[in-house]
Amino acid sequence: MNLTEHYNQLYKTSSEIISAGKYSIDSELKNESDSRFGITLLIRPNDEIKANIEAFINELKKAEPEQYFYPDSDIHITVMSIISCSDKFTLNQISPNEYIEVICRSMVDVEKIKIHYKGITASPSAIMIQGFPSDETLNNLRNRLRENFKNSGLQQSIDSRYEISTAHSTVMRFQEKLQNPKKLIEITEKFRDYDFGEFEVKNLELVYNDWYQRKSTTRVLGDFGLR
Repeated sequence: MNLTEHYNQLYKTSSEIISAGKYSIDSELKNESDSRFGITLLIRPNDEIKANIEAFINELKKAEPEQYFYPDSDIHITVMSIISCSDKFTLNQISPNEYIEVICRSMVDVEKIKIHYKGITASPSAIMIQGFPSDETLNNLRNRLRENFKNSGLQQSIDSRYEISTAHSTVMRFQEKLQNPKKLIEITEKFRDYDFGEFEVKNLELVYNDWYQRKSTTRVLGDFGLR
């Protein structure tokens, strides 16, 4: 997949939808009884990158203070959604150590993963930072995870919603009617090609998480260092 083309098309379509007032509101964000949980392997950006993202989030907050913004602690890149969030899944259904073993096997010979955060894109219900891996290392790891989990016999739902191929981070979701959709798009245009920086991934986390990766409900099951 050409990530630049993918992000560009996503932004073009979604910015038009938002400007026209036809965006989507995520009604589950305020649902305190939301019980959708899953298992995810993820990357977290470093503090320098988070500070750059925070400056962008602050601009968004000025225009749309009633929306949902990801705190520093929750910003992430999904490497693989191993078990998609569902209200039918609970942690006691699996043995986390078996999942850790498959991930360790998949990570043999995986060396540096670098991600460049440059520009923003959007969906009809969210604003995201565009992430670009520096080479094929992340995609190769994903393919190994797919193959090894498929052959493991363990409960998994990899690629059941869509086949993951991007490296974006969601930073804002719409939980209320937008006050000024056109102003929001003006801000996203300003940051459309903004360079948030590049970072080398030091570790991956396997987490038991809710739909929004909130720190308060997340449980770290495994931490995998990279060379």
